Amino acid sequence: MRITVDLDDATPPYEQIRQHIDDLITTGALEPGHRLPPVRQLAGDLGLAAGTVARAYRELEQAGLVQTRRGAGTRVIGSARPAADPLLAKARTYVASARALGCSDSQVRDALERALTDSSPHRR
Repeated sequence: MRITVDLDDATPPYEQIRQHIDDLITTGALEPGHRLPPVRQLAGDLGLAAGTVARAYRELEQAGLVQTRRGAGTRVIGSARPAADPLLAKARTYVASARALGCSDSQVRDALERALTDSSPHRR
């Protein structure tokens, strides 16, 4: 599992970590039972405060994607999303493509809003 954080991105580092791990779980790259690196280890690897990584892990746990147990670490427990939602699958593909271009979350949202506005039936 390779995670990178872009400190020049407007997206907070904890959110970048959370989103990257969420994407890995969603795509199946991280399967149920996979153990995530300890908070301090990942923080050290990324050059971030342990609290930043801990927040990302907490949010993943609240979303039902990971579970932390004393002595057992933080492990993937599965995806909380329905697998058969074709619109969500297309949205994930769009987000992944936009991120590959280096777009921030706000740029992704803005582009989606423009696309919705441009294709509105009221504009025809």
